[in-house]
Amino acid sequence: EDPSVTLFREYLRIDTVHPKPDYDAAVRFLERVGTDLGLACQKVEVCQGHVVLVLTWQGTNPRLRSILLNSHTDVVPVFEEHWTYPPFEAVKDSQGNIYARGAQDMKCVSIQYLEAIRRLKAEGKCFARTIHLTFVPDEEVGGHKGMEMFVQRPEFKALNVGFALDEGLASPSDTFSVFYGEKSPWWIKVKCMGSPGHGSRFISNTAAEKLHKVISSFLAFRESEKQRLKSDSSLTLGDVTSLNLTMLEGGVSFNVVPSEMAAGFDIRIPPTVDLKAFEEQVAAWCRDAGDGVTYEFLQKCMDQHITSTEESNPWWKAFSGVCRDMKLQLKLEIFPAATDSRYIRAVRHPAIGFSPMNRTPVLLHDHNEFLNEDVFLRGIEIYARLLPALASVSPLPSEG
Repeated sequence: EDPSVTLFREYLRIDTVHPKPDYDAAVRFLERVGTDLGLACQKVEVCQGHVVLVLTWQGTNPRLRSILLNSHTDVVPVFEEHWTYPPFEAVKDSQGNIYARGAQDMKCVSIQYLEAIRRLKAEGKCFARTIHLTFVPDEEVGGHKGMEMFVQRPEFKALNVGFALDEGLASPSDTFSVFYGEKSPWWIKVKCMGSPGHGSRFISNTAAEKLHKVISSFLAFRESEKQRLKSDSSLTLGDVTSLNLTMLEGGVSFNVVPSEMAAGFDIRIPPTVDLKAFEEQVAAWCRDAGDGVTYEFLQKCMDQHITSTEESNPWWKAFSGVCRDMKLQLKLEIFPAATDSRYIRAVRHPAIGFSPMNRTPVLLHDHNEFLNEDVFLRGIEIYARLLPALASVSPLPSEG
């Protein structure tokens, strides 16, 4: 077996699943690999039990802005009864498919970064720009105790980031998905207050009636966006607002009409949408449902920064130029969910989401998540070409 694949499978066996990810084991493993590669190591505890590991390959001109390679160490929960193989054993089948939680999201990319650097260092290469690798916790639960805190710290500012790479998605076709922006995630809880009473009576102005109106308004909008996506082949999921009813709360007994009921909605809004106008629409849906209807945000991302994919952007020119040379077909998209890239872009650094996995079904967060070893190894080759181009971008006007 290729040693890179062996290392990948070793990482996959580290159980970093929520709600109790073994971050310490992941950091120890990655620190060991970094030390083996001769990379400088720094550990930044952004809050108790949440460490960001930074591995650094120093450039020949440290004054130039650096390249940041980001990946997260945590993975989402599994339902083992639906898996063909145990999800933390990294079983490889006869076709070379490696089954494990995190195979696509995103332990593959972490190891591909490291193995690309191993290859470049073995070839005696060095570059003007410093390359930093950050391995962050908490991404799968919002990044609030990971990248969101890290970008505000002096240790992040000291990295002097010029351009960042982060995760993308697999692509079932020949093309590679490249994400230059992402939706703003809003989690909204709508609470309805109404008249209580006995379950045998026709009580007026109940919480349930108001909640029914709220849900109808939200889901009618969901259907209109779903139809818009369906009717226009030029649109991707990243171009429309997705909305789902994800939680319902209320009631104390079968024979009691409750005075309070609530619904939770997960909404993902593209950067093309006016967020202020959209919130006004949410407020109108709640007003139309009657008195005593209020809403609160459990998450409200207002950042709508996107990364330029014009040839005039030297970072994009370097990235896309390598892809052209390697004959990689790119499909530019807005990321349909949310990654740590949003925090990087929010502090004004360009970031591209890219996981080099084509001809691969999209299985992040799904049962039987797998990645084929040949696709994984090809990803190392791609990064081994991308990193020299990015780390050799000529000094920008702002760098003197």
